[in-house]
Amino acid sequence: MGRVVVITGASAGVGRAVARVFGERGARVALLARGSDGLKATRAEIEAAGGTALDLPTDVSDREQVDRAADVTENELGPIDVWINNAMVSVFEEFVDIDPADFERVTNVTYIGYVNGTRTALKRMLPRDRGKVIQVGSALAYRGIPLQSAYCGAKHAIEGFTESIRCELLHHKSSVTITEVHMPALNTPQFHWVKTSLTKHPQPVPPIYQPEVAARAVLWAADHTRRQVHVGLPTVATIWANKFIPGLLDRYLGRTGVSSQQASWPIEPNRPDNLYHPLEGDHGAHGEFDDEAHGFSPQLWVTTHRRIVAGVVGAAAAVTGALIGTSRR
Repeated sequence: MGRVVVITGASAGVGRAVARVFGERGARVALLARGSDGLKATRAEIEAAGGTALDLPTDVSDREQVDRAADVTENELGPIDVWINNAMVSVFEEFVDIDPADFERVTNVTYIGYVNGTRTALKRMLPRDRGKVIQVGSALAYRGIPLQSAYCGAKHAIEGFTESIRCELLHHKSSVTITEVHMPALNTPQFHWVKTSLTKHPQPVPPIYQPEVAARAVLWAADHTRRQVHVGLPTVATIWANKFIPGLLDRYLGRTGVSSQQASWPIEPNRPDNLYHPLEGDHGAHGEFDDEAHGFSPQLWVTTHRRIVAGVVGAAAAVTGALIGTSRR
């Protein structure tokens, strides 16, 4: 039988794409999110792909709801093998304009939701001494950008929290592992329903990738033991640039960061958002930027095929050395 996998934020976007790839692998998947329409649609896709699924409406900011969902999962599907924290909400607004309650809501879902999920997973995995927790992270866990102070703060918090947990697992020589998968800009529905008072439609900062790229990275992380997986060259470049030239990035993002997160078309009047309540209907995995989004990341292929790359580089070096030696003789 396939692994038992729990995915939060599974009704749309990255979580939806992740659920599909695990379903194609024959996994038994518990789907957690607030929106019942999207959950039912995701469940149908998994079952059509040959997997087994439970749709469990859950607000991850409520630890009791998360714990109940885990109990139902283990009672109906079996012991949890992989727990994937992915649920998020956000506000696109300058910090001084964000309602304090909205800021707290983003923090409670996007950060505390990961805390609740991790606690619930470890409570079950540690006694069995097996299992994996995957944190769906972001380049914004290392580099804050304008208009997303609440979301960036939450992602930074997840990074520090996860490092602490990892050290504790190593201290106890536990076989349970925790992995972060840091994402680039993705074409998901979040830009359609994020709360904002911008006059133009929110957009991810280009270059943009399809959520299936993220899903393949999460699936790979579930199959391998690695501390972190970085998805997309922009993620790698952002993390390293912030390490070496943070002041330059401050000034660059101060000039370009606000405009680069707004599309050319105006936002819909009276547009609803999903900050406190899910939007009705099935919103799928993709957002509105299919024409601009990349379906493949060469960087991700390289990082997940290191042995092949190392072998090719080694062979090329050997051939080059032999040719140089022959020419000298």
